Amino acid sequence: MELTAQQLARILGGTVDGNPEARITKFAKIENGKPGALSFFANPKYEEYVYTSKASILLVNADFAPKQEVTPTMVRVENAYTAVAQLLKYVSDQRKKYRRRRACGCRIAWSAKLGRKVSVGSCTVIGPKVRIGDYGIIHDNVSIGAGTVIGHHCLIYPGVRIYPGTIIGDNVILHENCVIGSDGFGNAPQEDGSWEKIEHLGNVIIGNDVEIGACTTVDRAEMESTVIADGVRIDNLCQIAHNVVVGKNTAMAAQVGVAGSAVIGEGCIFGGQVGVMGHIKIADKTTVGAQAGIAGPVRKPGQILLGSPAIPHMIYMRSYAKFKQAGQE
Repeated sequence: MELTAQQLARILGGTVDGNPEARITKFAKIENGKPGALSFFANPKYEEYVYTSKASILLVNADFAPKQEVTPTMVRVENAYTAVAQLLKYVSDQRKKYRRRRACGCRIAWSAKLGRKVSVGSCTVIGPKVRIGDYGIIHDNVSIGAGTVIGHHCLIYPGVRIYPGTIIGDNVILHENCVIGSDGFGNAPQEDGSWEKIEHLGNVIIGNDVEIGACTTVDRAEMESTVIADGVRIDNLCQIAHNVVVGKNTAMAAQVGVAGSAVIGEGCIFGGQVGVMGHIKIADKTTVGAQAGIAGPVRKPGQILLGSPAIPHMIYMRSYAKFKQAGQE
């Protein structure tokens, strides 16, 4: 997509300092700026690159006063970092407008109902009695099971599998090959040492403004629902087991694993590879460091936990200091 400096200023509510007809077709970090690229300067430690950048256009804060000559055309905005996020969203939205409506090889059940301007990719299968809201984009090779309900403005990337009966809110993003609604890991031990599979008859409910990463799995409930509340962000390669409840605006980095029936509060932050034991509750605004293991309930909100089993971070740091000292003796 090609944009001029004048167009960028209009989109971002900024002003042009330089050639208003300077054009960009791509984005680049300020240290890698090349002709035709847009870069941005928001962090003072990168100022040296402002004077060496070969980018065509540079987004800068309105109050930036250069100490040397600047070659790129500058578009001055109130906050360059925020403006980049705004611009990326604008470009993404523009690209979505031009996608095809129905591709060859897709199969849509006659009883499914799709809203206005829904795009469906090739080899996608949409089952009976599915409901998809307006302006959805369903990429290639997606499977949507019977009775699923998907809200407005959802983006579903290639290879996603959505099992029957799933309920998904508005503005949800599901990245490639994530699986929503597979059976939970439920098996009953038998006297002869074998296992009897426990059928899972519940579903998954995903709220509004949720983003779930590539190859992440969210298991359906044994009974009732596994719930991912509004505003949740789940990274790639995570595992959310059956009957789990994840509270509003909680964020999980890659490879987090949450065992069955755990209840996670609102506004929590989990670092990469955190493990959560099943059938426990975690209080609101709990922050858990990478690779920590939560083996019991967390009742006090707002704590920072580290280690396995996870403990409050100040206790962990004092303990670590003693272990380190003992290792040096």
